[in-house]
Amino acid sequence: MTVSHLPHPKPTAQVEPYFEVLGLDDTLRFLEAFGGTEVYIASNPQSRSSIVALLGYDKVKALAKISYRLQPRVPLAKKWRALTYKAQGLLTVQIARKLCVTDVAVRRWLRSEAP
Repeated sequence: MTVSHLPHPKPTAQVEPYFEVLGLDDTLRFLEAFGGTEVYIASNPQSRSSIVALLGYDKVKALAKISYRLQPRVPLAKKWRALTYKAQGLLTVQIARKLCVTDVAVRRWLRSEAP
């Protein structure tokens, strides 16, 4: 990731549990990989799990402990991610490509949060 230029935005209520356990970078990676899908987080994850491959065993175990706080479908959180990527210094076009949305949508999200 790029060097942070601005403080990252506060995570949404749906993202907050992931953020508390995974931190910013791993939350972004997790949402990028699994956002919009139903994910089962086993209390005893197997090493061949795609989630373990992405995050590591310890972080998956920590997510399993708070699984009661997680929605069955991982949030896409596109607006929050767009704001976070902007805070990290990504350009609008780069954000649009990462989120598979138009640059118009990204500009609208960024404008809606402008002071």
